[in-house]
Amino acid sequence: MDQSEQAPRDLHREILTAARQLFIQQGYHALSMRQIAAAVGVSKPALYYHFRDKEELFLAVVLDRLDVIVAELDRIQAGGGPAREQVAALVHGLLSWPLDERAAIRLASQEMDHLSPAAQDMIQSAYREQFFLKVRAILAAGIAAGELRPVDPDVATWSLLGMMYPYFYPAHSSNAPLPESVADVILAIFLDGLVV
Repeated sequence: MDQSEQAPRDLHREILTAARQLFIQQGYHALSMRQIAAAVGVSKPALYYHFRDKEELFLAVVLDRLDVIVAELDRIQAGGGPAREQVAALVHGLLSWPLDERAAIRLASQEMDHLSPAAQDMIQSAYREQFFLKVRAILAAGIAAGELRPVDPDVATWSLLGMMYPYFYPAHSSNAPLPESVADVILAIFLDGLVV
C-alpha cells in the first residue's frame, strides 16, 4: 500500500490515547499540553485545535473510557441471564483490560481536586448515571428476583466496585491483563463470602 492509499490519520484518537497514558503516568497537575503535543508529534496549536485546554482534554479522556465501560455494561445487560452471570461478566471484562485501560477508570477520582467545579460535577454525574446506576440495576434485579440476598443495592454496588478498585492501580500488575484467578477470587468473595 503506498502513501496515497493509507488510511487518514485519526489525530483526535491519537491525542486521547497519548493523553490517557501520560495522565496515568504523571498525573493532571504535572502534565503539560506541550508534553502531550510532543508525544503525539504535533504542534501545540494543532493540539489546541482539538481541545481548548488541558481540562477539556482530561474530561475527554475520562468520558471516552467511560463510554467503553458503558458499552460493555450494555452488552452484558442485553445478553440477559442471571445476575450472578452478569456480575461475573462485568468483573472478568474490566479486569481483563490492560493496566493502562483499567487505570483510566481511577483517573477521575484521583485528579478531581485539580478540576473546576463544573468539570467535577460533569464527571460525577456521568459516572453515577452511566456506570454506578447500571451496575446497581444488575444487582437490584438479582435481589428482586431472589437470586441475591436482600441487601441494600447501593451498598452492594459500592462493595463490588470497591473490591475491583485496587486493581486499577499500577502497583498491582504490569500492563498485562490480570490473571483470571483474580477476578474469580473477587467474585467468590462478593457472591459467596469467605466462610466455608
